[in-house]
Amino acid sequence: MNKNDAILEVIIERFEKQRLPRLFDIKAQLDQGNKLSRYDLEFLEEVLKDTQHNEHYVKNSDEEAQLIFMKAVSLYKEITQKAIYNESKTM
Repeated sequence: MNKNDAILEVIIERFEKQRLPRLFDIKAQLDQGNKLSRYDLEFLEEVLKDTQHNEHYVKNSDEEAQLIFMKAVSLYKEITQKAIYNESKTM
């Protein structure tokens, strides 16, 4: 296993075990009509920065890693759209 493969493996494991469960929790809260908390916003900002920082590892990886990355981006987009919608309902 080369260095990039090892880094990618750590990135995916972190995402699946730490980030993904929290993203699903945030989405569930938004689906109930709640707004994002400051903690949620900070977490989402951190996830976005990490995703952008690590994107080059995924681009040069296998199809499975690319699919995980695309699902993460899609989930982030869903969360963002729902958060905007929930905020607009109270204006």
